[in-house]
Order: sequence, then structure tokens, then C-alpha cells
Amino acid sequence: MELMISMTLILILLGVVSTLLGRSVSIRFRESRKSDALASAQAALNVLSREIGNAGFGISTTADNHEPNNGLVVADSNANRIHFRANIQNVGTSTDPNVLRTNLAGEDITYFFDNATQSIVRYDPNDTPTTSVVVNKISSVTFTYWDYSGASSTGTSNAVPSANTGRVQINVSVTLDPVYGQPNPSAISFTSDITLRNSKYMLNQY
Repeated sequence: MELMISMTLILILLGVVSTLLGRSVSIRFRESRKSDALASAQAALNVLSREIGNAGFGISTTADNHEPNNGLVVADSNANRIHFRANIQNVGTSTDPNVLRTNLAGEDITYFFDNATQSIVRYDPNDTPTTSVVVNKISSVTFTYWDYSGASSTGTSNAVPSANTGRVQINVSVTLDPVYGQPNPSAISFTSDITLRNSKYMLNQY
């Protein structure tokens, strides 16, 4: 009888320990997935921020007074896609109207979210290869465009850009893979604000 009681107590204790161990393993697995997702989202934002911030560099809307240009291609940009140009190599003369010499690698960039592959894709018609995946395992990417007018403005947010856009907000969301014993589904998101330092509004601030 004493042996049976001892074995029962031991089995109960083993059950408690195995339950706690299983929970700790699932928590560690969840945190590991979360760390990977955070790293992927942060890497994507770093790449996008660096290039989008240079949009409009070296581009003028007119040849006489060199009106600044934010570099955004309005007709080809929306909440899930952004197309921008920058004359990084500064090719073109001041007498050329609408100086848009963006025919070199890194000067005509489009970022968009590919739902089929769950990835952020970078397209550059002047580079080889023209298309490359920036980061995968992304659930969604949303671009919000903030427009400013005059030397001082509070800004208005829009789903599409305009000639007055001076700031772009990027939201990257990642849905984590299900983990046994943990709340599912779980998602994390990163938001980054990018100042278009070559836009008319930002240049008026200096």
C-alpha cells in the first residue's frame, strides 16, 4: 500500500513537472519566433528608410528656380506600394526642364508587398537583377503619406501621396506561427516615420 501511494505521488509530481517544462519550452519557442520576426521587420524598415529618405535628391520640377521635388511618383504609389526617384549621381544640367535623370541603379526604386510570397519586394529597372526580395514572412505593409503645405503645417495623412508629401509612415506587420500552448494567432508590428528631406516643406525648415 505504501509503495502504491509513493508511486502515485511520484506520478503526480512528474505530471506537474512535465506540464511546467512543456509550458516553458513553448514560451521559449514563442519568444524565439518573436525575436526572428522582430529582426526581419526591423531589417526591412532599415532598408526602406535609407532609400526612401533620399527620394527627390537632385531632382527639380523646373529649370529656372529649381523647385524642390519629393521624388515620389504619385501615379504609381498607394497604401501598399511606393515608387520614388532620386538623381543620386546628379546627372542632368540646370537648363533641362523637369530634370529627372534617374536611369542609373538605385535612382528609380519601387517597393511593394507581394501577398503571394508574403514578402517585401524591391524593383529597380536599372539594376541587375531588377527584382529582389528585401524580407519575407511579412503579413502586411502599409504606407501612409503625410502632406504639408507652407512653411508651417500640422500635416494631413493620406493613403496616396501628392506633391506636398513630406513624410512617409511605414507599418510592417508580422503574424507569428502558431505555438502549442500559447495564445494564437499572435502578431507584432513595427512603425517607422521617414522624413523626405528633399521635399519643399522640409527644405523650408532649414
